Amino acid sequence: MDTQTLTDVTANSAVQMSMWDMVWASDMVTKVVMIGLIAASIWSWAIIIEKIGTLRQVKRMSKSFEEKFWSGGSLDRLYDSIGNHPRDPMSAMFISAMKEWKRTNILKSKTDRGLRGVSLQQRIEKAMEVSMDKELEALDTRMGFLASTGSVAPLVGLFGTVWGIINSFNAIAVTQTNSLSAIAPGIAEALFTTAFGLIAAIPAVVAYNKISSDIDRYAGGLENFLSEFSSILSREIDDTAIKAEMAGE
Repeated sequence: MDTQTLTDVTANSAVQMSMWDMVWASDMVTKVVMIGLIAASIWSWAIIIEKIGTLRQVKRMSKSFEEKFWSGGSLDRLYDSIGNHPRDPMSAMFISAMKEWKRTNILKSKTDRGLRGVSLQQRIEKAMEVSMDKELEALDTRMGFLASTGSVAPLVGLFGTVWGIINSFNAIAVTQTNSLSAIAPGIAEALFTTAFGLIAAIPAVVAYNKISSDIDRYAGGLENFLSEFSSILSREIDDTAIKAEMAGE
């Protein structure tokens, strides 16, 4: 009867022991591992939420810009309405191209010493490519942390697992017993560090793949816009050259 009562009390104590009780009852190494994984998980979620919101806003603004761009209105008027503060990558590329276009019209390509021998078409495309790269780099900021968390967090959790098992064997050696009560704390710590590692890693990996895919699709849209706008400017350049030749004749 006494043995049964003691077993019941031990079982009830194990059940009543919460996750946080186990964390704070663990040694310093396990605490550092768990707290580090929790911090990584929180920061990962902050990045995920920020990236999702930013991508939605960028896509919405780019769609609005495209509607204005293809509406058939004046490009100069659209350029003036945006000014020097484009709100999305697509309009930033447009501003870069128009600035190069206007700069060339003012200075004339013959006096542009730094870009002598390079056609206006190439200069405009280069300006748009540089602008696109800068904007995509800004969208890609902090994505490396998600990738690192997804790959490193399980390993950190595995380290905590190994450390917990070592503690379990040490407990067995000290108590000279193989009872469950002696090894349970170390096993629990090992399992919790593994769980924390997976909790941090899985959302980070899923979000990284999803957000990277969205950024790649958006980059494809920017490349299409670059090609289409470049074609428009190419026709405009050709028309201007033909008119200049006809005027010279």
